[in-house]
This record gives sequence, structure tokens and C-alpha cells, in this order.
Amino acid sequence: MTEPVIRVENLEKQFILHNADGARIPVFENLSLDVEPGECVVLAGVSGSGKSTLMRSLYGNYLPTGGSVKVMHEGEYTDITNARPDSINDVRRKTLGYVSQFLRVIPRISTLNLVMQPLIDNGVSEEEAEPRARELLSLLELPEAHWDLPPATFSGGEQQRVNIARSFVWDYPVFLLDEPTASLDAANRERVVKLINRALERGAAMIGIFHDEDVRSQVATRYFEVADYKVAA
Repeated sequence: MTEPVIRVENLEKQFILHNADGARIPVFENLSLDVEPGECVVLAGVSGSGKSTLMRSLYGNYLPTGGSVKVMHEGEYTDITNARPDSINDVRRKTLGYVSQFLRVIPRISTLNLVMQPLIDNGVSEEEAEPRARELLSLLELPEAHWDLPPATFSGGEQQRVNIARSFVWDYPVFLLDEPTASLDAANRERVVKLINRALERGAAMIGIFHDEDVRSQVATRYFEVADYKVAA
């Protein structure tokens, strides 16, 4: 039996409003989820059910109130909820890819260098990294005239394509996909679907949020209802 590469156990998240006498807003509790290689688990539920909060908790941007998020990293589990910052950064660099709706980058870095960076960070030479970056930018049909420019002035759709190329340039074993096809046209949505399915075929594990029903149906291996773990009012 294949061992899960993501193991979420009894996860709980509450927001504490310190400017409102410490009022607590519960989001979910006792949430458990295992994801194996080759699975794409799509988070389901209406807006406000906790999907984005769960994604940020899985990546370590939110500190859960309880429970654990374990990611298989270099042959053993790292618990994101209590790991040291340097350990979390190592997991993010080598194992845990994250595709968000927004491109957050250092100004003045060219698009090509930005897409190459995950490979460079993992010890790949520039001579090897550049062709891979060029391949993905071409696949996503970002005009070559843009490659030497910083992406800050690009359109939303162009920035998203840079974001996706940067995320898929390295073969992460685990991906968190937060609306990766938002702001893309139909042709580029199909290209992203192909990238996702290609990663699944090589054994990557994924958890994703997709509001586009057609994209969901093409990539989901199963659905996970976050609302099933919502705290009763």
C-alpha cells in the first residue's frame, strides 16, 4: 500500500480577534485527510466554508489551532505545524509547490530568471535551467519579447502564466493549487490542465481549489468537502 505524501490529522483552525476582546471565529475542527502520489484532491464547498484557510494552513502561512500537517520530505514526514522556519523553507524549496492566484515577486527580476529560480535554488545549473524555463514559457504562450522584462507590468493573465511556469518548472512531489487557472482564457486553461495531469502521471500529489467546473472535472481524482468539518454554530 502506498504511503500518503500528505497526512492531515485532526486539524483545527480558529481566528482570534484581538481587537474584539479576543472573540474566536471557528473555521473547522477534527479535519483529517490523506493524499497519495498521483491523486488530485479538489476541495469542495461554498464560499466561506474554509477552503482557502485550509490551503494556507497546509502551506504553513496560517498556524492551526490544533492537529498536524505532515508532508513526506526526503523520505520522512515533516510536520508543517511545528517545524522550524528553516525546515519549512527546505520543504517548500524541494517538496511542496504552491500555485496561488497572485504573482508575488521581487521587482526588476526578468521573467526568464524568475521562472528559472526554483531550479537554481535546487542546484540545477543555469545552462540546464534556462531551456526548461523557456520550454514552459513557450508552452504557456507568453510572448518571447516579455521574457527579459519584469512581470510587474504584465496583464493579470500574463502574470498568472509566469506564476504557473515558475511553479511547474521544478518537479515538486506535492502541489497546493489555489485557483491556478483564474484569469486565464480557455486555451491557457487547457494548457494548465495538461501540466497538472502530466505531473499527476509522474506521481505528484495535489490538493486544489478550482472554481471552474470544467477544469475540476478534468483534474480531480476525488473531492473533499471542507464544510463537513465546519464547527457548528
